Amino acid sequence: MSLSFPGFPNEALEFFRRLARNNRREWFQPRKQIFEEQVKQPMRALVEALNDALSDFAPDYVTDPDKAIYRIYRDTRFSKDKTPYKTHSAASFRRRGTGISGDAGYYFAISHKEVAIGGGIYMPEPAALLAIRNHIAEHHQQLRRILRARAVKELLGELHGEQLSRVPKGFAGDHPAVDLLRFKRFVLYIELEPELATTPALYREILKRFRAITPFLDFLTAPFNSGRRKVDARELLT
Repeated sequence: MSLSFPGFPNEALEFFRRLARNNRREWFQPRKQIFEEQVKQPMRALVEALNDALSDFAPDYVTDPDKAIYRIYRDTRFSKDKTPYKTHSAASFRRRGTGISGDAGYYFAISHKEVAIGGGIYMPEPAALLAIRNHIAEHHQQLRRILRARAVKELLGELHGEQLSRVPKGFAGDHPAVDLLRFKRFVLYIELEPELATTPALYREILKRFRAITPFLDFLTAPFNSGRRKVDARELLT
C-alpha cells in the first residue's frame, strides 16, 4: 500500500505560535482537543505514511507511531526552564535489534518556526562511540564518499555534532581521519521553512532526505551488525 500525506492544517502552526506565547497549563488544557485534532492526528498519519516508505528501503527503522512520536510534555526536572510544553511536534524512527546502536535513526519535527529533518546517532554510549570511531579509522574514505554524495550535500549539507578539541584517546594525532574522529555525535540535519508543513510536499521532502541519510546510517551501524536477525517490516505494519 502506498500512502501519502496532504500536509498539516494551518491551525497546527497557529496552535504552536500561540502556545509559544501562552506556555502554561491554564492555556493548554482548554485547547487540548485542538492539539489532538490539528497536530497529533495528522502527525500520526504522517508517521504511518513514512513507515510505509521505510518498509521498502530501511525496514529496520519502521517504528510504531505510539513510540515514534514524542510527547508534547517537557521534562522540567533538571531544567531552569519550567514551561510545561514543547512548541513543536517531533518523531524519530530508531533502528531495532542492535542494542548498543539503538540511538541510530531518522528524525523530523514541525513547528511555527521551522521544519527540521535529520538522522544519525545523537548520543552514543561510550562503547558504541568507540566502535564507531574504530570503524571510521579503518574506513574513513568510505564515510567521506558518503558525505560528499550529491544528495547529501544538496539536501542536508555538512556533518553536524559536538566535537572534541583534541584527537580522542587511543588514536594517533596524525591519523588521516582526525577531523572525523573528533566527533562525539554524528548527525546530518537541516531546517526548512515552516510553511512546508502545511503542504503535500512535506512528505516528499522528508522522504527524499531520509533516503539520502540511509547510507550514512548504514555506515554508522555497520560495527553492530554481527549476529543480527533480519527484520521484516511487514511484521510491524500488519
